[in-house]
Amino acid sequence: MAVTGAHPDVTVVVAVYNTMPYLRECLASLVGQTIGLDRLEVIAVDDGSTDTSGAELDSWAERYPDTITVMHQANSGGPAVPSNRALDVATGRYVFFIGADDHLGLEALERLVTTADELDADIVMGRMVGVGGRYVNRAVYRAGNQESISLADSALPWALSNTKLFRRSMLEEHGIRYPEQLRSYSDQPFTLRAVVAARRIAVRGDYDYYFAVRRDDQSNITYRTSVLRFLQDAAVVMDTVADVVTDPASRSQVLHRNFSWEVYKLVSDRYLAAGPEERGQVQEGVRKLAEAYLTEEIRANLDVQRRVPISIAQHGSLDDLNAVVEYYAEHGLGRLVAEGDRYYTELPGFREPEKKFPDSWFEVPARTASAQAQREPGTATWAYDGGGRAVALRVEWSSRLAELRDGAAVAGSVPASRLVAEPTDGGLTIRAEFSVADLVAGVGRKSERLKFRLSAADSLISHDVTATRPGVGAVRYRRGLRFYTVAVRADDKSRLSVSVTPIGPRRLAGRLVRKLRPALGPRQGGKTTA
Repeated sequence: MAVTGAHPDVTVVVAVYNTMPYLRECLASLVGQTIGLDRLEVIAVDDGSTDTSGAELDSWAERYPDTITVMHQANSGGPAVPSNRALDVATGRYVFFIGADDHLGLEALERLVTTADELDADIVMGRMVGVGGRYVNRAVYRAGNQESISLADSALPWALSNTKLFRRSMLEEHGIRYPEQLRSYSDQPFTLRAVVAARRIAVRGDYDYYFAVRRDDQSNITYRTSVLRFLQDAAVVMDTVADVVTDPASRSQVLHRNFSWEVYKLVSDRYLAAGPEERGQVQEGVRKLAEAYLTEEIRANLDVQRRVPISIAQHGSLDDLNAVVEYYAEHGLGRLVAEGDRYYTELPGFREPEKKFPDSWFEVPARTASAQAQREPGTATWAYDGGGRAVALRVEWSSRLAELRDGAAVAGSVPASRLVAEPTDGGLTIRAEFSVADLVAGVGRKSERLKFRLSAADSLISHDVTATRPGVGAVRYRRGLRFYTVAVRADDKSRLSVSVTPIGPRRLAGRLVRKLRPALGPRQGGKTTA
């Protein structure tokens, strides 16, 4: 229920820098909100735009003078200063922050304010959607509507952007503002301090509240910031975590996110684009962050592709770090080694005697080994005997496995009649052959995925075999007096499946008639036309 009075229910803050033409859709989504203009305040701060963003803002303010306030300032280098300036003059009971190239669902603000009022929540998060290929971590929304979450019991550490509804009195009471020394990541310390101060944080996953847009150009702050500045800002963010988050479990969760996201970015694509001197500085910076905050528990929980370069940056040489980052960029995880109930990736540094890097750095969980076992889609073909009868389905694919032990290819419950593996530079080339007779005997109408399985002691990996689309199609097979259609298809993810369908007498007779009709000549009886 709305609270009437001198102040609006919600102030929307928009920090703007060169966001045309996206800005138009952003502003249109705000003035079109079902909450109504009388309950809404928009404060847009033009941070020294050099395109037409400033003029566009002024035009909208002229059209909606009682709703939109525009402030112009010299460029500050990031969103922190304009966001703080807007906060200083905001009057709404709640504050919502939106990127100037993003937009809202038309019911977003009304739903968020209603939720905050009903639950007496200090922060409400609405489901975000990526647009144009923009990545959005949506784990925190998967459980649907939640009345109260925390850093320790949810995916909130992975959702620390400022695109949320905040109770303004909470921000003022605790003096929460954006750290203006940060060019990037300034929303994380802001949001983190608010999360720690909040009495209740609610989640709404029942509506598409926020549309995060991927821009076509490279004018946003991500592209305008150097790797060394990212390093400095990441360090400030992690220092803030250590300072603000006092609960050990929550702190570990947030730092795990920081190493998985902000720190890993420093030793991946951004590292590859850096020069030799910058690379040395990045390694030293990452080493210091790891020494300060990377516990063995956090290290063990990192994905292997993150764990290895971060650990090597901490304990190895610059050459070691160069080798693993460059190798992963070209080859991915490389070959996988199965030993007992464990799997390892043969990234540079693995079991090199002079390095003495622990095997645990390179260990791959069974689920990751399963996902990575096949390197790329393979091929699937039918094999025929001398009489033109299909006798086998042959499938070939490349695997990251260093060797094949206790391996099996299956279509449902039907095993391959033949399975061979040949070593290659990147692992193995695996060839599986399925007897058509076995498929007819063991596969039904329901499509059965073709899978590859590898047993290693108590561990089992299993992955769907993929092949280049389109699939190899279908063949007819006769067993005794009955006929069957054996179909092999690849779905939209290139995963192969097999199905076997009996051909009924009517269908078989119809096919026979259609096949013989040209030889029988014109149909007899009935009317004909000249």
